[in-house]
This record gives sequence, C-alpha cells and structure tokens, in this order.
Amino acid sequence: MMIAVKRSKRYRERAKLVDRQKRYTLPEAIKSLKKVQNAKYDETMTLNFQLGIRADSGSETVRGTVSLPHGSGKSVRVICFCKGEGAREAKDAGADVVGAEDLVQKIQEGWFEFDAVVAHPDMMREVSKLGRVLGPKGLMPTPKTGTVTPNVAKAVKELKAGRIEFKSDKTGGLHAVCGKLSFSEEALLENARSVIRAVQDSKPQTSKGDYLKNVAIALTNGPGFGLTISNLFD
Repeated sequence: MMIAVKRSKRYRERAKLVDRQKRYTLPEAIKSLKKVQNAKYDETMTLNFQLGIRADSGSETVRGTVSLPHGSGKSVRVICFCKGEGAREAKDAGADVVGAEDLVQKIQEGWFEFDAVVAHPDMMREVSKLGRVLGPKGLMPTPKTGTVTPNVAKAVKELKAGRIEFKSDKTGGLHAVCGKLSFSEEALLENARSVIRAVQDSKPQTSKGDYLKNVAIALTNGPGFGLTISNLFD
C-alpha cells in the first residue's frame, strides 16, 4: 500500500503554478519559478535529469564539471592539499585551508568544515588515506573533475567562482545546481543552459537511444517543471 506524502502549505501553493500535463520551454519554466513567493532564505534552483544510461554499468557513469557563468550563489569553502610554492599560490587564489600531512590528519580526526577539495598530484599518496571518508561524501579529488592538478591555484579559483561537479546516481538520475532564486531570469537561463550542455557533452560513447529522457527544473522546496527536450537551447 502506498503512503501519501504530506506536503507543506507552501509546497501545495507552489504546485498550483505547475501544469503537470505540460512540458515547458526553459525560459517559460524559469519565468514561472521567478513568480514563486520567496521563502525566508534564498532558495537554490536545480536541474534534475533522468538519463538513458545503463546505471548499473560503471562505464556509463556520467560525471563532469561546469563553470556557471553567473556562479552558483553559494559560498564554497575550498581546501587544498599541497606544499611549497603551490601552497602559497593556492592560498592567494582563495583557498580557505591549505595543508599537507597535517590537513590529512585533521580530517581523519573528524574535521569536515569544507565543501570542495583540491590536491596536487604529489599529495595523492597521502590524500588517498581519506578515500573512505571523502568518497561517500563526494569530496574525493580526482583528475576527471580537475581537482587533482599541478595548477592548484586555477582549480581553487574556478571552484570559488562557481564551478560545480555533477555525477549520475545508481538510478540514472543526475542533479545539478544552476543558481539561486534571487538571480535574474537571464542569469538563471545562461547557467541552466551551461549545465545542460555540459551534461549533454558528457554522454558516454556506449549509451544508446535517448540520452536526455527527462529534464526538470525546480527550487529547493517545490515541484519540478518538466522541460521540453527538443528545444532546451532555444
């Protein structure tokens, strides 16, 4: 027996804005979301994808990064594992905490006051000790997302400026931030199109059939607006 989900009054009011039988163009959906009454905080807007991939196949995991033209609207706390000149450059680039073995130990002892991790390749032997704690949180640095790099300063700057990571889950779903409700319609539109293009470009070569099966855009506490797939960039 299915249990009915009890929705808040705010959610129910917002749901009235959505025509469940309709597929919206991206500009239409963003315009409708901008009509939503503000909550007590600046809500995050996300794009939610259902991808036509074999989710149980590691070879078809969709993963990548994208720099949002107008940032994510979120203050990102970035830590960096590096030594010497690289440590100074990372700090100058805006890294909140820079360290080496001492930082590894600090995290092993339970410190997690950060949102993103950058590491110099020379530090990965030490950083790999944190795989069991950083991995499940999606924070383990990797060359695939540009967070393991000799140019730590560049990676730090991009993350602080609004570069986000995305990764498909075990159901073939993928969720990515595209900004805040307070952003202008134009800024949200440009951010959203950047995310959609990055996800599209990350299609696995072995994926067959429709890749973008469903795409919706929604606020933190609100229903999603289903988007038309054929004209996402119009």
